[in-house]
Amino acid sequence: MIKEVSKKTSLKVQNIVATTSLNVSVPLTKLARSNSNTEYNPETFPGLVLRIKKPKSAVLVFSSGNLVCTGTKSINQVRQVIDSVIKQLRKINVRVKEKPKIKVQNIVASGNIDMMLNLNILALELENTEYEPEQFPGLVYKLNEPTATFLLFTNGKLVCTGTKNRQQLEESMKQLIKNVKEAIKRTK
Repeated sequence: MIKEVSKKTSLKVQNIVATTSLNVSVPLTKLARSNSNTEYNPETFPGLVLRIKKPKSAVLVFSSGNLVCTGTKSINQVRQVIDSVIKQLRKINVRVKEKPKIKVQNIVASGNIDMMLNLNILALELENTEYEPEQFPGLVYKLNEPTATFLLFTNGKLVCTGTKNRQQLEESMKQLIKNVKEAIKRTK
């Protein structure tokens, strides 16, 4: 878990979206009938939603054996959830023979850069921003390298999305702080 990037910056992972393939077919109707913690309506969506209580998460299960896990806060939690799904599948005689490879698709983190931000100035000085205060109080800032999208608020609080690992998350925060400080310097 990410606790600090620098002395004045903190980030906390709120959600990890990860995918994997079990490389076996899954009978979704049978899985839905054997579990009360599922939602399955094949007429509207081809996947089954399986809710896991601990760690609290939701997994989209497809008949192909592909899984999308969301709601976890660490890779260890993702592994626990995938193991839990495999146990549920064993109960309906679906055998997963190999250990699934987990691929992180997105990390959502929240944090604070510990400085007040003038979003009007940042919207003008930074590239790749969207800011419509009449619609929403936050500024959307897209960073190209490393790839990340930030939601920035005047009190310094932020949400970061689009990174795939801890290093990318930390690098994007460093780049954000550098870009914000340079933008503020240009206006002085």
